[in-house]
Amino acid sequence: MSTSSSRNIILTGGARGIGRAIARHLYLAGHKLFLIDVDEEELNYTVTKHLPAALAQAQPQSNSSEDRVSSCTADLRKPSAIQEAIESAAKFFGNRIDVLINNAGIAKAHWGNGEPGDKTMEDDVIEEWQAYVETNLTAPFILSKACLPYMKCKSTDTPRNPGSAVLSEEVSSRERPEPGPCIINISSFRARQSQANCEGYGSTKAGLLGLTHAMAVSGAQWGIRSNAILPGYIEVKHECKEADEQGKKWAENVGEERHRAHLVGRVGYGEDIAKAVEYLMDAGFVTGEQITVDGGVNKIKFESA
Repeated sequence: MSTSSSRNIILTGGARGIGRAIARHLYLAGHKLFLIDVDEEELNYTVTKHLPAALAQAQPQSNSSEDRVSSCTADLRKPSAIQEAIESAAKFFGNRIDVLINNAGIAKAHWGNGEPGDKTMEDDVIEEWQAYVETNLTAPFILSKACLPYMKCKSTDTPRNPGSAVLSEEVSSRERPEPGPCIINISSFRARQSQANCEGYGSTKAGLLGLTHAMAVSGAQWGIRSNAILPGYIEVKHECKEADEQGKKWAENVGEERHRAHLVGRVGYGEDIAKAVEYLMDAGFVTGEQITVDGGVNKIKFESA
């Protein structure tokens, strides 16, 4: 596998938002995609309308009918649905998966309707808590587990010591290797800082960081790298079917003050996360790491603090 080769990529939550931006970026780069999402209408639109239109606009001479994208709907809170989705993806890819991007999750940061003051942990939020845990943390683990048989490097067909990440002499190599298969977990900068009433979201996004470095160590025995991306304020309200139909643009309703709150002078594009994903796909010497993509907002000290 080389940095210029097409890879077989599974992307969860790929129908809208950050996921759609990642899907578009990787599709235009020539990779083969299998998108998983719970929203059937949005997913069908992205696969059959949005991605082909983006390709036709970016590469007018390309073969837009090339079979490089497929999809299925799945409720990621159901392990059986995850297994079926991965088996469908493996069949589409000819039983080889190179990259898993765990992007799907409950996106609202606060309890209840997503507004900061709607509910607190004192209210009846146990079912919400369970939904956060099952979707944002358990599902990425089960997805990763289900992908293992299709991601293992051929050189690891003979198992390494399962109790140690240290490579044995016969499989260790000083030559510059290909990047190999990898898992990329989309966490959040809220894993490291919080507002009030974000326990469900913040805890599961932080848990995803622990899962990432644990899988990086365990995954070494199969030649699989694992890393995490922590997005900041990424403006993706325009990344959906309805916004396309209404002609909405990036950050058209974002105030200047919010842009200025970032060291780079703007909020994020979905492509900012997609480029980080692309980097980690090719970064063969990077595993178990966390990359924050937030325009530097977490480096600013409040004057009142």
